[in-house]
Amino acid sequence: MFPMPFEVPNRILLGPGPSMTYPAAMQALATPTIGHLDPSLLALYAEEQTLLRHVFQTENEWTFALSGTGTSGMEAALANLLEPGDPILVAVKGYFGARLAEMSTRLGVQVDRIEKALGEIFSVEEIEAALQRKPFKLLALVHAETSTGAEQLHIAEIAAAAHRHGALLLLDTVTSLGGIPVRIDAWEVDAAYSASQKNLSAPSGLAPITFGPRAREVVEKRKTPVSSFYLDLHQYADYWNGAHAYHHTASASLHFALHAALNILVEEGLESGFTRFRANAERLWVGLEELGAPAFIPPAYRLPPLTTARVPEGVDPHAVRARLLQEHNIEIAAGFGALKDTVWRIGLMGYSSRPENVDLLLSALKSLFR
Repeated sequence: MFPMPFEVPNRILLGPGPSMTYPAAMQALATPTIGHLDPSLLALYAEEQTLLRHVFQTENEWTFALSGTGTSGMEAALANLLEPGDPILVAVKGYFGARLAEMSTRLGVQVDRIEKALGEIFSVEEIEAALQRKPFKLLALVHAETSTGAEQLHIAEIAAAAHRHGALLLLDTVTSLGGIPVRIDAWEVDAAYSASQKNLSAPSGLAPITFGPRAREVVEKRKTPVSSFYLDLHQYADYWNGAHAYHHTASASLHFALHAALNILVEEGLESGFTRFRANAERLWVGLEELGAPAFIPPAYRLPPLTTARVPEGVDPHAVRARLLQEHNIEIAAGFGALKDTVWRIGLMGYSSRPENVDLLLSALKSLFR
């Protein structure tokens, strides 16, 4: 006898990702599959690139979505920009900054780290002082640190400091793209990557990436092959642009969904979306304060799409999370590392960022705190 189809619960996803997928993106997944070199898919790629350039706020030709999650975007950026022995400076203020450093180490490059305590961000002066230690090829920095809910400010000034000292700036925008302003060209960021499943509210599995002229020149003038064949951006560019040379079998279904989600984002308008995210986040922050679970990050650099809430004294954070899922169908996440028992991570990203979701979560938490 054949087993019954697996039943998947319809969760209210208010964690650090994935966010709830736009219904139009879910419907797009049901579009008939076509080949990865089909003219219709290649035409959709061209539209998708235009949409991604708008969201990244860039004119970079090398702007496309890699087949893989945000982690593949991180690895692709590092593997293409760095060759064995190259010096990189990684600014670490949370788990994902540390991951940038770990990936760089595995590439066989010289890794220098500067670090801030969890929940803090870097000043321009701190980064400039570190850049003065020696010549670096690359400065890598997380814009929105998912492990703490902190937004790194002053990106344009940091980029200018990197360029003064002969380094490129690589920016992780996994939790910022589409949720807060990301202005690649205006800030003169050389390379950035993101993920499809957070503020873009598409399914996971694609990693938007953009390389500016300086970064592209580094790739084109490499002395050694890119360490990853699959993530070689020059070959990606040959697949996406111009010749459409075969590189790998991309998922047409995931691109259909991302295309649909990006259209929703652009139709709403970036600034309108940023206003919505902040209004819903502020609604959450006020409610958490009233429940005795205030935000961990100071307002000056607190992320609207991702809030770390302090666990009230005497409350078991993991038991509350389990009951939220079991009794209220709501997913939130624990903290990372030293914060795992002291904060919850609550995401209001993309389609998840709605007033009714905020109110539902606050009501559920209130009932569980009694």
